[in-house]
Amino acid sequence: MIKKLFKFILKLSLWFVALTMLWVLIYKYVPVPYTPLMAIRSIENPENNATRHNWVAIEKISPHLQLAVICAEDQLFLQHNGFDKQAIEKALKHNQQGKRLRGGSTISQQTAKNVFLWPERSWFRKALEAYFTLLIETFWTKERILEVYLNSIEMGKGVYGAEAAAQYWFKKPAAQLNRGEAAAIAAILPSPLRYSANPPGPYVANRTAWIKKQMLLYGVLNLKVDQSIDNKKGEKE
Repeated sequence: MIKKLFKFILKLSLWFVALTMLWVLIYKYVPVPYTPLMAIRSIENPENNATRHNWVAIEKISPHLQLAVICAEDQLFLQHNGFDKQAIEKALKHNQQGKRLRGGSTISQQTAKNVFLWPERSWFRKALEAYFTLLIETFWTKERILEVYLNSIEMGKGVYGAEAAAQYWFKKPAAQLNRGEAAAIAAILPSPLRYSANPPGPYVANRTAWIKKQMLLYGVLNLKVDQSIDNKKGEKE
């Protein structure tokens, strides 16, 4: 009986690994049409479940927005392998002090959560997030991770992805966002359902100014660079 159970668990595990790897490989080339979070938001608000989402290639997303989200969310994105140990340790220390919860997730981790999983604070979900993060870091390029992230992340009520956010907040295509507009969108990412990119409140205005300063310090973003290059420009807030 124990032997049969062991074989069943082993087969189940192998199928899980095979199917999830296939899922990740498909999304390496195919646009992500829908995410679990989009479905959850539609269920939570059945009376207003319109989903604004229009996938565009990264070449059609303003370089200002690409740089803004990296400066706002994960300045070591091009250097790490999916996890920022220092940011995680800072977040844990901050949260243990009883202050407002702060996340230590990288762009890779957020991409794994947004595309493959659901929003929940649990060790099981975090373990799956780590697993999918390892997969996308293994099979995708940094450019692809950022492209999927920018096309899938929640950027307002019912707004997902850069193109929908640019149209919703500034009535223009994502390719035409200037530095200030890009920074304003990046500024609301901690709580896109709570904050407004346009017009901005005091918090978003202050954070936008900080992101713009970080963008100047960071310099030119080159997703094609060798990831072993140590780019030390910019400090996390």
